[in-house]
Amino acid sequence: MAENDDQKTEQPTGKKLNDAADRGQFPRVQELQVLCTMVAVLLVLGATARPSVDRVAGFSIGIFSQFPTMVVRPETVTALFLQIILTVGPVVLPVLLACSGAALLAGGLQSGFRLAPKALEPSWARLNPIEGFGRIFGPGVWMRVGIDFLKIIAVGTTLWLGAKKLLYDPLFTAPIETAYLGTFLNQTVITFFGRMLFALAVIAALRYGHEWFKNRKELMMTREEVKEEHKAQEQDAKIKGAQRRLARRLLQKQMLSAVATADVVVTNPTHYAVALSYQRGKDRAPVVLAKGENRFAQRLKAIAAEHGVPMVENKPVARLLYAMGRVGESIPPELYQAVAEILAVVYRTHRYYFHRLRSRRIETAA
Repeated sequence: MAENDDQKTEQPTGKKLNDAADRGQFPRVQELQVLCTMVAVLLVLGATARPSVDRVAGFSIGIFSQFPTMVVRPETVTALFLQIILTVGPVVLPVLLACSGAALLAGGLQSGFRLAPKALEPSWARLNPIEGFGRIFGPGVWMRVGIDFLKIIAVGTTLWLGAKKLLYDPLFTAPIETAYLGTFLNQTVITFFGRMLFALAVIAALRYGHEWFKNRKELMMTREEVKEEHKAQEQDAKIKGAQRRLARRLLQKQMLSAVATADVVVTNPTHYAVALSYQRGKDRAPVVLAKGENRFAQRLKAIAAEHGVPMVENKPVARLLYAMGRVGESIPPELYQAVAEILAVVYRTHRYYFHRLRSRRIETAA
């Protein structure tokens, strides 16, 4: 039984896979990047080849026609170099951007478009020459050599079959028009690149499948590791739950003590209660000191009654304040007008309370 527990027979859990991905340990193959780059370059060249050729051809004709009369001076060389950049730049830039985008896309497809911050952390194993020698000449090197050899055979065979088929073209057996040469070259390029892309796609799929199974095998877990991980997750959940309960109790205690310094408590009257405070020259808008629903709302109202805090029943405003207001922050601008009307009534009808409230706030701050 103990031997079975020590064997890695369990599939990796989600946490194990996420941790491995954060370390940069996920299946990845270079063939996919090469395939995406070639497809991107072909698409860009297909869209920009004709205007690019016309642009370069026009520039070349202009330069060659000026050679007999061109005077070589530092300023003419500088101007010519600038013209070359302005001519070749728009031709090369789309290809470079396509290559960069294809490389990012291939990397994102393999990593699930997630970052691996732990992979960037310094590691002694990467700098250790013995570890590096083991990675280069380890048991896996023959597997890599074999896969690379198979790639050469697959691509070479695909291209050879394509070339063999083209040899039967009428171009090599009968007289043809000169214009047919362009059609032949176009079909040849499309045929060769199409076959090469198909071969690379098959190789990339097979290689990715191999790397996926290899990565899964390396991340296999023992039963004891699975049990320990589940136990740790349960403990983390309990700790986080306890922390949330403690934070909720502390917030409730803070809100209960703040009710005594409120200007008004807006009620539903039974379901919601929201305590507000506004100090001129200090607050740009009324601040939510406390809020609660059901039983906690009743506790807020009881403390407000104990300290003589004015309470105003306004069902829609109380609901909106409870839903939109945040404790310790100003009320939403949408409620400025409604709350201002409530405070205006309170200030007129409870002047004696606000005379005592100043002293209470000073004592609380002290």
